[in-house]
Amino acid sequence: MDQSETVFDRNREAGMRIVVVGGGVVGVTTAWELNRRGHEVTVLERHGIAGNETSKGNAAQRSYGVVYPWADPTMVFKALPWLVKQDGPLKMRMPPSLDTLRFMFSTLRYAWSPGLFGLNRRAMVRLGIHSRERFGVLQDELSLSFDGQEKGVLHLASTPEAMTGYRTIRQMLAELGVSASLLTPDQVRELEPGMVGDGPLCGAIRYDTDATGDCHLFSGALAESCAKAGVTFRYHVRAKRLVADDTRVNAVVIEREDGQRETIEGDAFVVSAGCWSDPLVAPLGLKLPIYPVKGYSLTAPLKDASRAPASTIHDDNYKVVSTRLGDRIRATGFVELADFNRNIPEARLATIRRSVASRFPGCADMEAAEAWTGFRPMTPDGPAIIGRGPRQNLFLNTGHGTFGWTLSAGSASVIGQVIDGETPSVCLDAFRPGRFSE
Repeated sequence: MDQSETVFDRNREAGMRIVVVGGGVVGVTTAWELNRRGHEVTVLERHGIAGNETSKGNAAQRSYGVVYPWADPTMVFKALPWLVKQDGPLKMRMPPSLDTLRFMFSTLRYAWSPGLFGLNRRAMVRLGIHSRERFGVLQDELSLSFDGQEKGVLHLASTPEAMTGYRTIRQMLAELGVSASLLTPDQVRELEPGMVGDGPLCGAIRYDTDATGDCHLFSGALAESCAKAGVTFRYHVRAKRLVADDTRVNAVVIEREDGQRETIEGDAFVVSAGCWSDPLVAPLGLKLPIYPVKGYSLTAPLKDASRAPASTIHDDNYKVVSTRLGDRIRATGFVELADFNRNIPEARLATIRRSVASRFPGCADMEAAEAWTGFRPMTPDGPAIIGRGPRQNLFLNTGHGTFGWTLSAGSASVIGQVIDGETPSVCLDAFRPGRFSE
């Protein structure tokens, strides 16, 4: 063991100064976990508040049983028709950029790797189970208000073929100890009496232990609790580069809102910067192929609560998710490959409105809805990037794609265990940071 390793181990035992880059839901839950482990934590966030990027307008579901890899071999042949269908859930900006093409071809390579999808899906579900447990601990320790409910999540089946697929999924989840129920159309309407629209319905699968909540509200509330517990939050700062030698990171250079730069030292560093993670670690020899997969949402005030969803409904006909958030409804849809383009085409919002009207007509004032677009930090194979980076005191907890809200508590827990030299509660082979160069 060299001298730097001895120093790191000694600091770890005594409690370290740890800098977390990124104040989204993953970064804030990481800060909470590290603080409760006795470390001195500083969070760096480029926005003025926590959870204001991908966490702000997401689908609001904590879908512990639904997690699955992006590189799904069954989706490959469906993707091309979706691209040209007006209401298709997959869109791509034309002409595609080189980054988009690289991501697409990499995704295809992983999708066609024999057995990889099944292995990765099971790994993600196991992390989801752990995340559900850790979220329960967080709820027991803190009293946070974020329009949360625990009424399960429904995935509708518009065709008999969809129900056949759900039976296979239910069997896989049962093997992992995740409770899910297959429902008839009448049972669906009994659970969701407001669903009186004319959308096709052949049944559904209900993920019994899944939950909902406003991720943006949660991130802000948790950040306040962290601050009260001693976590330092630096807002309106951009992490520009990591200062490192051959064995460790010594500091991070930030740029303040006034354009001035500052150096922040620490004993350990955690990168949880989502789509902006790669530029920080690439100079140290680790390439993170995280792509900004674009999504859209509408958040509208309810007009008639009796017509609104009780929990989260995934409409497989439009691939739109509708979630009840107190006196609001949020409807989210689309997977778009457009790099960092923040434009919001009216056609996308019209599709989301049609989905809501086909299931819950008259439930909300969709014309008064707040429109949002954001970027999910997606890896080409699907699992997040969790573990030690290319320096002994550099750690990664990023690239969660569409499941950052769902997996945040679990991934914060396991990265805390890695930092403290413990055996992680979940096997992290599928999430290892260096897998893309192997």
